[in-house]
Amino acid sequence: MDESLFDATGPEIVTEGAGWHEQPGDRAELDLTYTAIARTRTDAVHELNHRVAGANPVLDGPGLRVTRRSLRVHNEWRGNRVVGCRAAEEIALLVTDVTVLEATLSALVATEPTALHGPRWQLTDPAAGLREAQRLAVEDARRRAEGYAVALGGTLGPLRKLSEGLNHALPAGGYRLAAAEAAGPDVRDLGLEPEPVRVTAQCTTTWAFLPTQ
Repeated sequence: MDESLFDATGPEIVTEGAGWHEQPGDRAELDLTYTAIARTRTDAVHELNHRVAGANPVLDGPGLRVTRRSLRVHNEWRGNRVVGCRAAEEIALLVTDVTVLEATLSALVATEPTALHGPRWQLTDPAAGLREAQRLAVEDARRRAEGYAVALGGTLGPLRKLSEGLNHALPAGGYRLAAAEAAGPDVRDLGLEPEPVRVTAQCTTTWAFLPTQ
């Protein structure tokens, strides 16, 4: 066997590769905010409790999981004078069963939150998509290296080094909603089109270069 294949000091070709894989998101995040304003902190929190209580039956529904709750209470100012108090609760909701998304959105909008953002799509298990993106990134790096090897009048040798670049998933919100029986406003015409989650991978590879003898 040619010992030059194992010679780490021989000529090298370094290339970068990128790959991506897309598949439909199978869970989604929603962010909600409920707000109450009153003359005192006690009254503001009491009113906030009343508003959130109306949403709790929806939040406790099947296929849903509350992942975060946070409370903010602060004074309301007019010029240099305190005129009241504002209390707000922010809720992060994970929809693990996308078939309940339409009914959940309709029911939540009916509770009149101050703000509702989402859906932001995710993958329950992004590992398979990442592996495919990594495979494509390595193929891309090898293809580039083979091109340079031919251009230099030789052939591509074995891989000597591989380092990983940044990779990330890009969730894209959207879901076309079907008809529902749940009480609340109709959200079917809001244009929430389905968009897949993209997983990307990048790598830098170092290959041995074998000049033609």
